[in-house]
Amino acid sequence: MEQKKKFTELWELGEFRLIDLLTENNKIRNKSTLMGIGDDAAVIRYDGQKTTVITTDLLVEGIHFDLAYTPLKYLGYKAVIVNLSDVYAMNALPRQITFSFAVSNKFTYEALKEIYEGIYQACEQYNVDLVGGDSTSSRKGLFISVTAIGEAQEKELTFRSGAKPGDLICVSGDLGGAYMGLLLLEREKKIIKQNPQVQPDWEGKDYILRRQLRPEARGDIIELLHDKNIVPNAMIDISDGLSSEILHICQRSGVGAKILEERLPIHEQTKEMALEMNLDPTIPAINGGEDYELLFTLPVDEFAKIKDYPDIHVIGNITDKPTEVNLIMRDGTPIPITAQGWNSYDERPFEE
Repeated sequence: MEQKKKFTELWELGEFRLIDLLTENNKIRNKSTLMGIGDDAAVIRYDGQKTTVITTDLLVEGIHFDLAYTPLKYLGYKAVIVNLSDVYAMNALPRQITFSFAVSNKFTYEALKEIYEGIYQACEQYNVDLVGGDSTSSRKGLFISVTAIGEAQEKELTFRSGAKPGDLICVSGDLGGAYMGLLLLEREKKIIKQNPQVQPDWEGKDYILRRQLRPEARGDIIELLHDKNIVPNAMIDISDGLSSEILHICQRSGVGAKILEERLPIHEQTKEMALEMNLDPTIPAINGGEDYELLFTLPVDEFAKIKDYPDIHVIGNITDKPTEVNLIMRDGTPIPITAQGWNSYDERPFEE
């Protein structure tokens, strides 16, 4: 009797394993392709030493954003930022973007105009040009895709795969704010749904709300590194959570890592919101996504050039033990780090 073929559900694999499986047989056919799938952005070189960096992201209503609490102007702004952040993570500078969307008939011209206002604001803020895109209709909801194009000297490019034992692990800004902002928005949405007369409580929470709704890309950090003639050994942006990102670096570089809990930079509003929700602030700091900070590794002597810059923090070091990627708790206990951040395919299908 012929056995019924077993199909693999996407939730069984998770986003990163799915991408690995789908692209394991991908072949690079052109010498101009310096980096294909497997980093924050692809890298192309046509001639000379200057390279083109390309990245793209797809944002889907109900998965990546909720229009119940996301202003359309902020959505347009954020759609650009998430791509610029990937360009910066290659130690490159963004120059152009394209913007494409699919939209249902529930949206009006005025709604789309608001999205474009956010896009134009981001282009102005980061000195990039909107140079094209596409549009079509959808049966349900809003789909947004942005492609960002940047440039860098080949010798200055930074990949996930260059971390070396002894490197310092550095992070810009602070961690966990965007995730706590999301939890706050979801909490208030539920309260208002139960009682539409209730006004949301945003007092003292402006920072974490901004981190979620209108984040910024860390072009200032890249400019600082360029000014100091520093090329990180490895770098990635924190979009899926610190835990996932340090594992990407370690796996690509064949190294291990120690991250010190006491060194994690956490904003006061993030701490307060976490405690209000009965969470240890370390949890959003290491597992929360969408901070769009830069995580990078440096030789010890290079850090001396930027040690006085207040928005760069040393949170650990790279080791020569690839199987050991640990969070060292305040009492010295090592806890293995697992990928707990964002996963596009973590929802199982509904059962009848």
